[in-house]
Amino acid sequence: MNFDIIFKIGAVGIVTAIIGMILKKYGKEDLSIIVSVIGLIVALVIMLDMVAQLYDTITNLFDF
Repeated sequence: MNFDIIFKIGAVGIVTAIIGMILKKYGKEDLSIIVSVIGLIVALVIMLDMVAQLYDTITNLFDF
């Protein structure tokens, strides 16, 4: 199993959380929510490649 993707997603989460806390501290709650959503989208894009590989593996396994 490739653990690089897990570390990338964790790093995105940590950076997003830190930026969100800093923005909330300075009263920018709206920007904090936007940063959280962007962090979620980045994590999903990172996982998209894994989902595509899983789909290819399943289609090759069952010869669709």
